[in-house]
Amino acid sequence: EPVDVLKALEFHNSPEGVTRTAGFCTNRRNSKGSDVAYRVSKTAQLSAPTKQLYPDGGFPEDFSILMTVKPKKGIQSFLLSIYNEQGIQQVGVEVGRSPVFLFEDQNGKPAPEDYPLFRTVNIADGKWHRVAISVEKKSVTMIVDCNKKTTKPLDRSDKTVVDTNGITVFGTRILDEEVF
Repeated sequence: EPVDVLKALEFHNSPEGVTRTAGFCTNRRNSKGSDVAYRVSKTAQLSAPTKQLYPDGGFPEDFSILMTVKPKKGIQSFLLSIYNEQGIQQVGVEVGRSPVFLFEDQNGKPAPEDYPLFRTVNIADGKWHRVAISVEKKSVTMIVDCNKKTTKPLDRSDKTVVDTNGITVFGTRILDEEVF
């Protein structure tokens, strides 16, 4: 089942530091007004137990993350971070001039120096972007705006486990100064 991170973190209830704004499409057919987007300020503290996102059990071994984002120009910060019970970041999506996909399985693989960096992709240009990150077996693919596709190796264990007993954080990492 798909997980709607915005719903799980209750964006619709306008938590502190989150405001509704016009989204990607200002005039979509068969609907009134523009798409809804959320502006996240530095004061926002958005997190939830990962079990709240995955109540039926484990995090999938192969998965995709889909997002429509409009980062500030020049920013480089984490949009999504999933930590295990011991506080180790196991999954992370860093958006910016050179997006990074952070993944660390139960065996500590891959090592930080082997995290996939997407140097040829800049999504921190102040414009809207549709981004898909898809993890399958030992590779990760990033597709930006439905056409720019980049695949990188992901040196992870054969049977990976992402611990759902930890916490999921939106817009930053624990102890980071920079926020999305």
